[in-house]
Amino acid sequence: MHASRLMEKLKRGDAIVGIVGLGYVGIPLSLAFARGGLRVIGFDVDAAKVEKLVTSGSCLRHVPPEQVANAVAAGLLAATTRTAVARECDAVIICVPTPLSKAREPDLSAVTAAAGSLVPHLRDGQLIVLESTTYPGTTAEVVRPILERSGLRVPQDLLLAFSPEREDPGNGRYETRTIPKIVGADDPRSRAAAEALYGRAVDRVVPVSSTRVAELTKLLENIFRSVNIALVNELKLLCERMELDVFEVIDAAATKPFGFMPFYPGPGLGGHCVPIDPFYLTWKAREYGFATRFIELAGEINTAMPGHIVRRVQDALNDRGLALKGARVLVLGVAYKPEVDDVRESPALTIIELLEAKGARALFHDPYVPEISCSHGSLCSVPLTDSELASADCVVIATHHKTIDYGRVVELARVVVDTRNATRAVREGREKIVSA
Repeated sequence: MHASRLMEKLKRGDAIVGIVGLGYVGIPLSLAFARGGLRVIGFDVDAAKVEKLVTSGSCLRHVPPEQVANAVAAGLLAATTRTAVARECDAVIICVPTPLSKAREPDLSAVTAAAGSLVPHLRDGQLIVLESTTYPGTTAEVVRPILERSGLRVPQDLLLAFSPEREDPGNGRYETRTIPKIVGADDPRSRAAAEALYGRAVDRVVPVSSTRVAELTKLLENIFRSVNIALVNELKLLCERMELDVFEVIDAAATKPFGFMPFYPGPGLGGHCVPIDPFYLTWKAREYGFATRFIELAGEINTAMPGHIVRRVQDALNDRGLALKGARVLVLGVAYKPEVDDVRESPALTIIELLEAKGARALFHDPYVPEISCSHGSLCSVPLTDSELASADCVVIATHHKTIDYGRVVELARVVVDTRNATRAVREGREKIVSA
């Protein structure tokens, strides 16, 4: 009976949705539900974030604050640190980070903490959905037992599903509403309820047969990127020896209208998903006595790329009679991708650390990142002045932000190590450019 009550409330539009974790996934998802006419309560352990969200609408750089402010003003979005309010919610969605431990193993501490915080406040008839990227079996083997400490059982009393996040910050073509939503559950009632829930927020819901299928679907999406990026990174290393332009090769191959999808090399992988998610599957695979050699090899290639970039910097300086030790190296862009302010797992951070370890003086400029933490302390973004560019012994383009004038960079810099093909349109001073 509880499933039918939830379905009725979703149909009427008076269901209340709780979102645990107000980050790059939770905030856009909250707004999508609010636009769908449902009242949303956001939960986060960071009191400052909650206060900032409800008072100024400020949250993520790629989410206009007025969208948040309008939802708050309309009474469709509220935020709190008090998980007791979760009892008011008809559905609760967990959107918390799933990083790796220092041993490169899954760290589910945020997931277990979030699920545990809900236990005293669960009630009959609620739908709980996990969105955090994780290995197959997490929803059924980790989250479900925690929720059932409440005395409520799945699916008799509680409904439980997994729906992987598919956010792509900075993507101007797709948003939460227009990205198809995978929904998996281990019983028909939970699956139907989750389909109805997300049907209020997104254009297309794609049901799958189980939570484990949904969990593995997300990992496949990111492993696909990791493996293909590793392939073109390795091809780039070969092209350097062959004195061929790997970007020209890829662009030529991309003219084939079938059977090929272009991926481009770079200084390594960054972000909250692609560098991390493959290791969730390799870890889980060991439980089945299976070695995911292809996935692990891709990880090795991508992880080695920052070291390769530093060697290219060293070679470029050597060719000009300079040593890396004592050199002034300006890194352009430390965010993990263009037009965002997120530095999680960014290869630029590793490049800076490696440069410093070899005795270089590393500086950085990023229009979206004012400061970063390094092993020797903090480092602030320097203004991209003419004198800053001209005084650098080497400029490394690590993230290709569109706001940077690369023609000016090449004109003023002594040598430019371009890891992103950002200077492809620059015609003057190409003798200064080193592809890396």
